[in-house]
Amino acid sequence: MPEVAVSGSSDDTNVKRSIQLADDLKQEGNEHFRAKRWDEALAAYRTALGQLPKRAASSSAKGKHPEGPDEPEGEGDGDSVALSETSAKGDISNLSDSEKESAKARSILNANIGACYGDHKEAVASCSEALHDDPSYVKALQRRATSNEHLDTWSSLSSAQEDYNTLLTLLPPSSAQTGDIRRSLLQLKPRIEAAQKKETEEMMGKLKDLGNTVLGKFGLSTDNFKFEPNGQGGYSMNFVQSP
Repeated sequence: MPEVAVSGSSDDTNVKRSIQLADDLKQEGNEHFRAKRWDEALAAYRTALGQLPKRAASSSAKGKHPEGPDEPEGEGDGDSVALSETSAKGDISNLSDSEKESAKARSILNANIGACYGDHKEAVASCSEALHDDPSYVKALQRRATSNEHLDTWSSLSSAQEDYNTLLTLLPPSSAQTGDIRRSLLQLKPRIEAAQKKETEEMMGKLKDLGNTVLGKFGLSTDNFKFEPNGQGGYSMNFVQSP
């Protein structure tokens, strides 16, 4: 007797049940978060995330209390309606309704996990996970930009600048947040230039030390090689005999 194909409705029912369970756990996590029980909040959010269908392997996490936490996404969040409208702009057109719900739930939970971290690198990683599911998720972009600012490297500051510029394209001009974002962008420009200069000098110093180690075997050093602008946007190298 041939097997009868099982309708996908049972799968959808299971997914919806998982989403509801994840939402219940998220609300539990929100209560812990508001009470500043960071470890308990993180555990609840991660357990909730584990109930959902997987998009990809999530980054591992070790929870520490955050510095100046934001309110997590969920019931009672004042901007949740506006953010839901904004987040819907993500490229989810090829997903089924249940997949869209799962992606949205994963995105919110990963962003909430990011809010639980005191380690800014971990926060950036969790917010990036959220943005994989919802590239236009405003709160995740904001948290990632803020954490990248705290990391204060050339790369992280440049990433923060990119996220702030993205936020300006997502938020309506009348949003109260646009003014703060523009101010952040103005403050970022000199910080990026300073970080670039500092890291470039550090890199050149390391290269010079390496060069001296190699050239020293031949009685030479990097001081024997002078680079001068050639007037065409490049440099010419001249050998200078040591005195």
